[in-house]
Amino acid sequence: MTNEQYGQYVASLAPKSKVWRNSFRAFWTGGLICVLGQLLLNGFLEMKLSETLAGTATSISLVVLSALLTGLAVYDDLAKYAGAGTLVPITGFANSIVAPAVEFKSEGVVLGTCARMFTIAGPVLVFGTAASAIYGLIYWICSKF
Repeated sequence: MTNEQYGQYVASLAPKSKVWRNSFRAFWTGGLICVLGQLLLNGFLEMKLSETLAGTATSISLVVLSALLTGLAVYDDLAKYAGAGTLVPITGFANSIVAPAVEFKSEGVVLGTCARMFTIAGPVLVFGTAASAIYGLIYWICSKF
């Protein structure tokens, strides 16, 4: 078998790319999550909350909803369908914290749920906090000179 024949053989067995379908699903699902966030924000503003409080309430609502749907295994099904569309930052982050906690709950509260909760999100929190402290220190030094 020549290299060209082998290449054709491999191409015939390889699964066809579904990039357009996956992109469409990610786009509209992520868009719907954002629309939900906007509807929540508008609702909180209609309740006469300040913009800051309405934004905070919206964020909290999206995190709680995402955590609840993760605990009920609905968010996982949605992620299988939509792929990257469910990684809208705040809902995806909440899912990344709750999913390992749910997965390891059989190991107990301390060694399972609590210890595994930050398996995925932990490095993001640690490096984000460290980076903000370093940048703040650099900013403070630069502002003094």
